[in-house]
Amino acid sequence: MEDQKIIQESERYLSNARELLKKAGRENGYFCDPKYVRSACGVAYLGSVLATDAYLAKKGKVIVKKKGSRKNVDAYRRLLALLNRKVLHSFNSAYNVLHIYGYYDGELNAKIINVGFDAVEELIDAAKK
Repeated sequence: MEDQKIIQESERYLSNARELLKKAGRENGYFCDPKYVRSACGVAYLGSVLATDAYLAKKGKVIVKKKGSRKNVDAYRRLLALLNRKVLHSFNSAYNVLHIYGYYDGELNAKIINVGFDAVEELIDAAKK
């Protein structure tokens, strides 16, 4: 897929994730429905992976996965550490907040979840440059 299309797809994922968060409802700084929060975090994290792939492609780098395996988060971290520490920090924030705290742990604190969404926006911006 062409870089620009990947960036557009990551923006679409982020937009869809925001719509899911609206369905979760919000009260006193916390989301009310963990099902929608988890779904939104999963979708937003996938958008961050797409944006990171687009960023790496623009830098002439590609994450190569071994046959029969998945891409590894550590491979992303190694490449990003060599290329751009700021992008690495955004990737780590997206991974930790959205994938681990939001998706797996079911975090409902809106401030924390918003940090993850901000990290995805930063990754998309980096991919666009």
